[in-house]
Amino acid sequence: NSEISLFETNIRFMGSLLACYALTGDVMFRDKAAQLGERMLPAFQTETGIPHSLINLHTGASKNYGWASSGCSILSEIGTMHLEFTYLSDITNNPVFKSKVENVRKVLKSLDKPKGLYPNYIHPRTGKWGQHHMSLGGLGDSFYEYLLKAWIQSGKEDVEAREMYDDAIAAITQHMIKTSPGKLVYVSDLKYDRLEHKMGHLACFAGGMFALGAKTLENELSEKYMNIAAGLTNTCHESYDRSATKLGPEAFHFIEGNEARSLKNGEKYYILRPETFESYFVMWRLTKDPKYREWGWEAVQALEKHCRVPGGFTGLNNVYLVDSAKDDVQQSYFFAETLKYLYLLFSDDDLISLDDWVFNSEAHVLPIKSNPLYRPAPSL
Repeated sequence: NSEISLFETNIRFMGSLLACYALTGDVMFRDKAAQLGERMLPAFQTETGIPHSLINLHTGASKNYGWASSGCSILSEIGTMHLEFTYLSDITNNPVFKSKVENVRKVLKSLDKPKGLYPNYIHPRTGKWGQHHMSLGGLGDSFYEYLLKAWIQSGKEDVEAREMYDDAIAAITQHMIKTSPGKLVYVSDLKYDRLEHKMGHLACFAGGMFALGAKTLENELSEKYMNIAAGLTNTCHESYDRSATKLGPEAFHFIEGNEARSLKNGEKYYILRPETFESYFVMWRLTKDPKYREWGWEAVQALEKHCRVPGGFTGLNNVYLVDSAKDDVQQSYFFAETLKYLYLLFSDDDLISLDDWVFNSEAHVLPIKSNPLYRPAPSL
């Protein structure tokens, strides 16, 4: 009887249950996923069908965070339900879950986009944008990833998702991808037309996303997007390489003479995040450039040296200090994502092949429609 994040519940718990069902075929996982899905549905009971951020699974009451642009819903949260709810409908023969996320997409598609970009905030009552903050980091990130992966998951039948992805990526490339004086490619947040020249660790997944987008639909833009993918992944590696611990900070800036480094005390921490290693993994699978495995191995050694403690693994308060204070927290995504991506980076391509699976935003594996493990429910 407490408020929990709809988004985190979806990517962590729903994603786990669905992955376990695909991998094992044990209907207990499918049935638990369906029960959880039913409990999550009341969050979508808003004027527009755009879900609230917080839900009480006991009472069904839902609401938004007070801090989010005067009660707005958040782009990355409302856009990061599609893979799970579509798959849940397909394995249960219950269309309600898919209809909820299709409506969210319909609302987002119908809105005018400033410069073709999607702001991070939307009012669930009016369906209008909140503050015009755009980001490929937190608050925006996985919305774009799920457009691309919804198309891949559907066996490339969900053409609308791919078109929305391509349009958004073109706008991001035009307005938010920048190259620093030191020749580092980065994706900057945009606040009311003002570039921040700052990149968050959460945006470090974008190298892998640009590459997956370029490789799954070869066209005249593929080479340009592969170059951006390589550039972003290199920049994230630089943010690691320029620290004393060889682990990357939560956010880093691009100001002449101080590039890919954190400038504020509140952003020098490393909390066992996976996004950089996710890009190493995807880039290795798609390009076979050995540097991605070399960079991954540097990270494994840094984690072992600086984060391993008798009870497990901990985050660091300051990546620029070799003997940084530790935060004494072992995040659940360290197992779901960080270690999984590093393990798969050194595995053969046929272990969780990118031709058969998509990774949800918590790195839980969901089958592509052509995968025999998709296990759709027989039609009634």
